[in-house]
Amino acid sequence: MTELRRRGGGDPDSTENISDKEADGDDRLAFPGEGEGEMEGDSKADTPDVPPSTDNTPQCLNKALEGLSSRWKNWWIRGILSLTMIIGFFLIIYLGPIMLILVVMGVQIKCFHEIITIGYRVYRSYELPWFRTLSWYFLICVNYFFYGETVADYFGALVQREEPLQFLVRYHRFISFALYLAGFCMFVLSLVKKHYRLQFYMFAWTHVTLLIVVTQSHLVIQNLFEGMIWFIVPISIVICNDIMAYLFGFFFGRTPLIKLSPKKTWEGFIGGFFATVVFSFFFAYLLSQYQYFVCPVEYNSETNRFAVECEPSNLFMIQEYTLPAVVQNAVRWKTVNLYPFQIHSIALSTFASLIGPFGGFFASGFKRAFKIKDFADTIPGHGGIMDRFDCQYLMATFVHVYIASFIRGPNPSKVLQQLLVLQPEQQLSIFNTLRNHLREQGMLPPAVEEAQ
Repeated sequence: MTELRRRGGGDPDSTENISDKEADGDDRLAFPGEGEGEMEGDSKADTPDVPPSTDNTPQCLNKALEGLSSRWKNWWIRGILSLTMIIGFFLIIYLGPIMLILVVMGVQIKCFHEIITIGYRVYRSYELPWFRTLSWYFLICVNYFFYGETVADYFGALVQREEPLQFLVRYHRFISFALYLAGFCMFVLSLVKKHYRLQFYMFAWTHVTLLIVVTQSHLVIQNLFEGMIWFIVPISIVICNDIMAYLFGFFFGRTPLIKLSPKKTWEGFIGGFFATVVFSFFFAYLLSQYQYFVCPVEYNSETNRFAVECEPSNLFMIQEYTLPAVVQNAVRWKTVNLYPFQIHSIALSTFASLIGPFGGFFASGFKRAFKIKDFADTIPGHGGIMDRFDCQYLMATFVHVYIASFIRGPNPSKVLQQLLVLQPEQQLSIFNTLRNHLREQGMLPPAVEEAQ
């Protein structure tokens, strides 16, 4: 059961509470069932109605493992469900980019639901008017903004063909802002005496959840459009690190790592790091050989499908590298042939192993703050969807920043799609400016210019 500490006499914030009370005797953080005597004199913690996690393990699995200790029973449940999810993950990859985008959206909605439900129960906001409706309304608004930006950036040919889409793209940000303002006004109109502070708590809870879940889910999709390898490898190495850290910790763990997660050990942390780096290096080598994974995902307006065909960039072409002298003496090799992406995969796996777990520690701290074991009980042995994606969201943000900083330059196809949305006279002006620039650079021969 989750506990919320009420501010008592020794709390430095009590002065603020008293002044609030004097200003308006009814405007205070009042949970259903609280009386005045409780608020002023009772120092015991309030216990919000957060039901404990239930065991939703399939009955057949419980029966098969009933003779094992709880430790090994949990090990087998986690292992079987992890293997099932990995198989499902690769099946979704086989189904293509559209299915991946839909799955990301589904995961995002479920994670949002889990976090909002915790706030709904912890703060006992059952009587707040419009709270759940407004939370989901803001989710729709934020998704409309982000996915509208994606349509404008990656579906330029489709936008040019459909008149309604041209209007929506041209005024997309204004429409998004107007939708948000409508929700903001509805929130202000929903403010009720005796619940002001609680309503603002929940307003902030909703917006922080949107920032954590929706924004980073959008970055996952942005990474996908750069090439499926930028989607698959980061997710896979986080999964690998989670599994290997668990296995090393389970069999060899002796030294606690961090108080937020008592079961995490230094042995698991270090073992997971080395195993993840090795896995990412060879997994990157495997995927770099296939156009389906390395080519940017682009929409083909003629076939109305996503295309993943291209001439692979230098990042996915074998290069020869000279090894440092120390390594040469150790392995007797002077050079080695690698895909450049394999080197980048080491950077990605290092982040996933050393910094990525802090996303999990952050989630552990959040759960401890509200005294809950898991975000939900969606996946037996694992908890909720958010319990499995806490590190993934942090990893997605890093990959997006990494691509923008070290990999991607200006995207010609994206610039062209933006030009196609302009008015004809604007396009002609840009064409003349570009032609004059190429002529000054000597890249446009006079004969070619006269012929044009």
